[in-house]
Amino acid sequence: MELSCNFCGKSRTNAFKLIKSNNYAICDECIRSCNELLTQEVHKNIKQDKTVLAHTNPITIKKYLDQYVIGQDKAKVSLSVGVANHYKRMLYPTKLKLDKSNLLILGPTGTGKTWLVKNIANYLNVPVAIADATSLTEAGYIGDDVESVLTRLISAADGNIVAAQNGIVFIDEIDKISKKNKISSNSHDAVGEGVQAALLKMIEGNIIKVPLGNSKKQANIPQVDIDTTGILFIVGGAFEGLSDIINTRTNATNMGFEGNLPAEKHRNFESALPEDLIQFGMIPEFIGRFPIIINTNELTKMDLIKILVEPKNNLVQQYEFYFDVDDIKIEFTQGALEAIADQAIKLKTGARGLRSIIENVLLEHNYSLNEYKAKGIHKIIFTEDVFTKKAEPELIINPNFIDLSNQ
Repeated sequence: MELSCNFCGKSRTNAFKLIKSNNYAICDECIRSCNELLTQEVHKNIKQDKTVLAHTNPITIKKYLDQYVIGQDKAKVSLSVGVANHYKRMLYPTKLKLDKSNLLILGPTGTGKTWLVKNIANYLNVPVAIADATSLTEAGYIGDDVESVLTRLISAADGNIVAAQNGIVFIDEIDKISKKNKISSNSHDAVGEGVQAALLKMIEGNIIKVPLGNSKKQANIPQVDIDTTGILFIVGGAFEGLSDIINTRTNATNMGFEGNLPAEKHRNFESALPEDLIQFGMIPEFIGRFPIIINTNELTKMDLIKILVEPKNNLVQQYEFYFDVDDIKIEFTQGALEAIADQAIKLKTGARGLRSIIENVLLEHNYSLNEYKAKGIHKIIFTEDVFTKKAEPELIINPNFIDLSNQ
């Protein structure tokens, strides 16, 4: 007797997938129907649970971010409000049709765009998927389909579709998919304007078919429906050259007999308008789906020094842990911290480059920890010269150490 679904009666030959357990079986379509019913019920329960809103108070979100992110106060306030309003929209039933509050973060590399999003997701305890826009292409081209970001979100939610539908998607390097101005009329911009257009349906909130465990939609790959209405989409990018567009516009408004002196050149994007982004190469339909534009400022030397020592789980604490496991203390002088920050500014890597700068210097000493212990060294002091002149750090020997190697 041919095996069939105990729910709808569909036979194995007529079902894409039939899952059997003991004497019972269920087909893929019935699984999908059950999942949709469960999703509706969970959404209903979530909307009835107003206590969740205690975690979407912008003030509490900002205070949480302050523990992990140095500076960027204006960006943290804007992000906190945007995230809070998004989840209020999902939690509070209303007859009003509320638009999605997707977020666009502008700022130089290494200013904490990804770090802000990661900590927001940690605080809210929702799954987050982080993708690079440069890997995305339109369907049918070499590269990842845009739906791959939702596949990652489902994976981050451990396969829980309901949790994924209330998660956060962050797409970095979004400026790299701007329109190519010099593209010929006979060619197609599959990785620029085409990707922007392909993302529109997903971002605005629709039912999207997502391949499970694969970046491409294929006939032999099982797919699942995911509702993106409750997913918060955040995109970010450095937008190199956008400041020139802003300066051209703002300086033009200061021309004429009644004009003021030319505006000071913008180093950041506080004055960025949607039309500036459109001129940069983003299509109007795409920008229109990101009503909240957030700016992260370039980090100062003092910001970088604070990042090294002040936030929870800061870099200095992390390296102190690695050495402390071997009973060796390490210390960075103020001059050393300033030298690290100076190098990050010179390399134009922002906070992102701090770890590699420290790692390059500490690598040899990490490698020699057992030798240091054998010699009675219990503390290592890293000074400014270690980072600027490649000098050796100061090695402090435990005064109670007894060398038994020569006995």
